[in-house]
Amino acid sequence: MKRLPLLVLLFAAFGARAQSPRPVVTARVEPDSVMIGDRFDYIIEVEKDLVQVVRFPVFQPGENPGALVLVEEAPVDTLLREGRRMKLRKRYRMAVFEEGHHDFGTAEVFYADKNIVDTLRSENDLTLNVTTFQIDSTSQSIYDLKPQRALPFRLGEIRGYLLWGLLAAIGLALLAAGVLCWLRRRGSTLGGLFAAAPALPPHVEAIRALEELHNRKLWQNNRHKQYYSGLTDILRTYIARRWEIGAMEMTSDEIIAAMRSIELPDKARADLTTILRDADLVKFAKATPDAGQNEADYLKAYYFVEETKPATEQAEETPDNR
Repeated sequence: MKRLPLLVLLFAAFGARAQSPRPVVTARVEPDSVMIGDRFDYIIEVEKDLVQVVRFPVFQPGENPGALVLVEEAPVDTLLREGRRMKLRKRYRMAVFEEGHHDFGTAEVFYADKNIVDTLRSENDLTLNVTTFQIDSTSQSIYDLKPQRALPFRLGEIRGYLLWGLLAAIGLALLAAGVLCWLRRRGSTLGGLFAAAPALPPHVEAIRALEELHNRKLWQNNRHKQYYSGLTDILRTYIARRWEIGAMEMTSDEIIAAMRSIELPDKARADLTTILRDADLVKFAKATPDAGQNEADYLKAYYFVEETKPATEQAEETPDNR
């Protein structure tokens, strides 16, 4: 029984040796006095055992708005490592925008070792002195902004621009004179260069429009309504220009009635009526013509224009058989 106290003392001494010493935290600011808005370094150093875990503080944006601002945070740096001991450093680049003496208190580091979780603090308090510019209004007078000063104008400043502008004007004048001489030799005028191209005859415009419509292959892609709308619009435009009838604003029945007073070949009149009736069925009754009817209505429109174009145009296109 006398040996029990001795065993307790031995176990206590072994436990004290097994437990690592607590980390040592030191902190400082460099420099400790700055001008307002200048940057400084907030430095925390921890000397600890290899197995001990420490976590440096995290400065969140907006914690102290208007005064302390975190500019840059450097990664943790290892300064020393000897056996199981190591020394770490964490550097924060900061700025202060309020004048005065700032007391940051002690630096805090989170610490964990086996079953121990604690917060370690540095021994010294961190302070920073922030100064600003001192304006002595007694020795320095404050004046208003001076008005803009008008400098004298010098011809040499724009002489080069004037010379090049004069040469360009002479060149343009010579070019214009050359164009006028060329036009006079050809018996033309300057206005003739910018005259609008003469309008195509109604039948030429209609034939070109029909050929373009045919090349679009609308009904081949089941777009029958667009096909017949284009076909009738071409005929309406042709009738309006050829006989000066307001066909664009008329219904099919009104167009047929208006064309009764026009001298037309019987086949052309019948073809026009057929095209307009077929188009109304497609556009308003949702009829779907077959391929033969689509091609037949196109040919009827084509030959209607050919058979009703002005007689002078037909005579010019007819070859001389004498």
